[in-house]
Amino acid sequence: MRVNKYLSDAGFCSRREADRLTADGRVTINGSPAEMGAQVGETDIVCVDGKKITPEQKKVYLAFYKPRGIVCTAEKREKNNVIDYLNYPVRIYPVGRLDKDSEGLLLMTNDGDIVNGIMRARNFHEKEYLVWVDRPVTEDFLNRMAAGVPILDTVTRPCRVRKRKEKCFSIVLTQGLNRQIRRMCEALGYRVERLKRIRIMNIRLDGLEPGKYRELTEEELREIRNRIQGKQ
Repeated sequence: MRVNKYLSDAGFCSRREADRLTADGRVTINGSPAEMGAQVGETDIVCVDGKKITPEQKKVYLAFYKPRGIVCTAEKREKNNVIDYLNYPVRIYPVGRLDKDSEGLLLMTNDGDIVNGIMRARNFHEKEYLVWVDRPVTEDFLNRMAAGVPILDTVTRPCRVRKRKEKCFSIVLTQGLNRQIRRMCEALGYRVERLKRIRIMNIRLDGLEPGKYRELTEEELREIRNRIQGKQ
């Protein structure tokens, strides 16, 4: 298999992160720097920063309430990285990102196949957020958010938006552009004061306190796999 898939299946990091590590020259195969797309055989020894990487046998799937200020990266040089914060006994990494200033649901796993299935933008997997802004939410604002907003040289996909309180609304996205909700609000003259993710696909934040996590249930995992494989 390719070296990025090997590192992903080993529960070390995502394929995207593995590619970055490889490009930075931090990955070796049998002592030699790995090239992008290099193949790994059963007897090959793969190391990152000189440390041998061996596949994890037990797959871990967690729903984690990320507090504000924690960074969704496996990079140890970031002092507030989510890996050190959780200090979980098995190597896991985040599925996607939730920016430093935001809070809420983050999935953590060492299953590369699930990560790749969820991250494929073409699958239109839903993510739901609660958003608090600096001034009253109007019908015009909701309609414009729902229709699509020009940001980052594109127009966001149509989405579902609903007013919750005077200065709070919920939004369901099927894409993950960089700081998308904040940019959408800014484009319409609003400033986000608090952003909280409450759902990813069928997984909900309900019952979790900031900094706490729980294991996904078998039913939740089964539904995720079905959705990724296009059975629902």
